[in-house]
Amino acid sequence: MSVLLSDVVSGSAVGLRGRLWRLSAAELRAAAVSASAEILRLEAVRVAVVDELSLRPDDQVIASRGVGCWLAANTMLQVRDGKKIAALGAALRPFPAVAARFDVGDCSFDHAVLIVAFCESPPKGMPEEALPRCIDLLLAAASGVEATTTKIRNVIATLERVFESDEIPPAEDVDRNELRIASTLNGRVVVRGDFDALTGEMLLSALSNLTMPTPAPDGTPDSRSAAKRTADGFTELIRRYLDCAKTGTDGGQRPHVNVHINVRDLAEHRDCAAAPSPDGGGVAVSDLDVGHMPWLGPLSVSQTRLLGCDCFLSTVLLDGHGAPLDAKPGKRLVTAEQRVALIARDKGCSFPGCTCVPAWTDAHHIRHWANGGPTVMNNLVLLCRSHHRLMHRKSGFVGKWVIRIGVDNKPWFIPPPSIDPGQHPRPANTTFKT
Repeated sequence: MSVLLSDVVSGSAVGLRGRLWRLSAAELRAAAVSASAEILRLEAVRVAVVDELSLRPDDQVIASRGVGCWLAANTMLQVRDGKKIAALGAALRPFPAVAARFDVGDCSFDHAVLIVAFCESPPKGMPEEALPRCIDLLLAAASGVEATTTKIRNVIATLERVFESDEIPPAEDVDRNELRIASTLNGRVVVRGDFDALTGEMLLSALSNLTMPTPAPDGTPDSRSAAKRTADGFTELIRRYLDCAKTGTDGGQRPHVNVHINVRDLAEHRDCAAAPSPDGGGVAVSDLDVGHMPWLGPLSVSQTRLLGCDCFLSTVLLDGHGAPLDAKPGKRLVTAEQRVALIARDKGCSFPGCTCVPAWTDAHHIRHWANGGPTVMNNLVLLCRSHHRLMHRKSGFVGKWVIRIGVDNKPWFIPPPSIDPGQHPRPANTTFKT
């Protein structure tokens, strides 16, 4: 690190903007990463100091009605933020593994809050001896630059459904469903709802094609915000229902909700939640017997089996690594069977760091069809529209990322030297999407 770059990270921001032009793009990236790591380090320091102060409060802290309020009164923090810092410090005490990962800067503040909240209120069906393995899974999801809140929430939701109890999970409790529609003084309508995961999956599936960005005829990108596209799509959904709905007819086809589950688990729910594995290795995310919805993630086996009583079942054959085998290869266009298999394998856009759902992805030929690439599973990968365009058309991007199918029959991405000089293969973005 150059002297100037170290000054940027450790010095004051006063007058900094006028000196940043001297740094190269690589140095600016390094400074941003270093500053972010420093923020994580200082957050951990603040939590530890505030927690110690809460254990040994002096007159100032006592007069401020708690260390959180004292911190807010002496900094630019809001009271709620000061209380969150104090609460996290206290919550980390019983869970040293989580505290250690947070202290070294390998777990962000928000992710630590999610993990300790799970630890404090684990699923009722989870035995105590399973908690350490669950913490390991959550910390693995929270570690590294690829950690996202969505990924951690997905793991938590999966664990909640693995350790099923007689109590219905909140995400599947239809008795909590609410929808309020009210008119405002200026004649508009406000809609506010709270639905179970399955209803949400149906709604998101129905809105999927109606809410995607639509370029203008001249190619101008869609200027609507995501919220505006969703509102327009919802309006169109209602219009199509009123125009074409066949209400009151029994035996019609069910809503198109895709749920993936191992056929063994669909037929007979294993008791792995309450019993340790034969080798004593605990629970692995790749072996959690729950259903999976492309939009909203995990679904309990009991709910999946309920859906299975009245649905169309399609079979995807998997190999020993859980990767689908080929389905009717030989044509340029991907068949319906192949797309079902690709969704089961990739669960969305495979590009590292992308969280795009399957409905918004294309099947990409790793070796292009025009160059003799066959339409088989080991030459196909799901990519969102943005990454698909980058692979084919983006100047300076085409050909730099290499996609290969590994020995596990799943896609791996090799970055260009400009991103990773060692060009270490990165797994497809399917981690913790079970």
